[in-house]
Amino acid sequence: NTVAAAEHGIALLCAMARNIPQADASMKAGRWDRTAYVGTSITGKTMAVIGFGKVGSEVARRAKGLGLNVLAYDPYASAEKAAALGVQLVSFDDALRQADFFSLHMPLTPATKQLFGERAFQRMKRGARIINVARGGVIEEDALLAALETGQVAQAALDVFAEEPPSFQNNGLINHPNVICTPHLGASTTEAQEGVAIEVVEAVVDALMGKLSPNAVNAPMVPLEVLRELQPYITLTEGLGRAAVSLVSEGGFTDISITYSSPRGDDLDTRLLRANVLKGVLEGTTLARVNLVNADLLAKNRGLKISEVTIRGDGADVLTSCSVSIATSSSKFSAAVDRTGRIYIEGSVRNGTPFITKIGNYDVELAVAGSVLLTRQLDQPGIVASVTSLLAKDNVNISFMSVGRTGKNQEAIMAIGIDSEPQPRTMADIGRVQGVMEAVIFKEVQA
Repeated sequence: NTVAAAEHGIALLCAMARNIPQADASMKAGRWDRTAYVGTSITGKTMAVIGFGKVGSEVARRAKGLGLNVLAYDPYASAEKAAALGVQLVSFDDALRQADFFSLHMPLTPATKQLFGERAFQRMKRGARIINVARGGVIEEDALLAALETGQVAQAALDVFAEEPPSFQNNGLINHPNVICTPHLGASTTEAQEGVAIEVVEAVVDALMGKLSPNAVNAPMVPLEVLRELQPYITLTEGLGRAAVSLVSEGGFTDISITYSSPRGDDLDTRLLRANVLKGVLEGTTLARVNLVNADLLAKNRGLKISEVTIRGDGADVLTSCSVSIATSSSKFSAAVDRTGRIYIEGSVRNGTPFITKIGNYDVELAVAGSVLLTRQLDQPGIVASVTSLLAKDNVNISFMSVGRTGKNQEAIMAIGIDSEPQPRTMADIGRVQGVMEAVIFKEVQA
């Protein structure tokens, strides 16, 4: 499937650049319109691959062979992986400014939904071209249509749509002369379909022989008695992974460290806990379906270095605490970076409920329950009232609030549980509150 999707992306690139579908239709209509379908060369141009996972990296490899200069944007990809393919990892804004072609290969998540909208199109070079074989929802279709009408976007090649099948009467992109469309054919090759069939049969055979399959969604990784014992900590470990990765900025990461504190010390079976941390880290960063069986394999394929340490802790619980730290060149929230320069999130389970108990160097108490607004601020009167008033004005309901500080009248972080995300203008207003130094939204559970 990976290779088939990459090949389809390259096929759309070439077909779009040389107007092949339009010229073919013209010929079949009995016309010889050589001058009407003058194309554009791709050699020497710059392509931005948005989403540098398995499919994106295969597209980049093939694009390099066609003479394109390839950039990549993926906040979760490593610079080392990009460099190995001769690809430059850049920020999203730099990709928008520099690229002539955009090839989209990211999953559809709250962070990527309609990522390519009016703002993104306005920041592109005039006459840019877009290929989408990822997910339809990553493009705001009305904004793309408007950009095509003005010439800001010269052409688009679309294999996926926000609604599938799309409304052929109401979707203006389908019959637009500068758009070529295919009905979600990314993985539709004979070889790819045969490969899937073989994988299914091999997985069934492995399961019948008692082996673990990387495609299983519910295969037990550990004995049933261990699974029952660790059940309260599954939400915690997945939430820690999801929270930590949500604070990674555009620099990417290659190193994840997990520390367990348990009265059992090295006798603790950490396989299920590690898999849940990796599931939390990887979901939302890859097009692949992540489960507890394939999480280790997916992490390995992304070049992630995973280290685990178990220290002997006090108490009667199986797990006293767990922490996840990520080595990254930049963070969305500087207060989440500990004294070693790593994003650090720690948590524990209390009375069956998972809590985040530390962010960076700050002690907090956050239920692992959903979206959280984090602010770094001075410890002074008035900030809590100002921030919560802005949230109320935006009709954002608050579920809890916690403040952690390093000392009186020094820096502090405030965590506010929110039932919905504030509008961008509200976040900007919060950032302007006197005493607030930074603000960010992060998620502990999948939306």
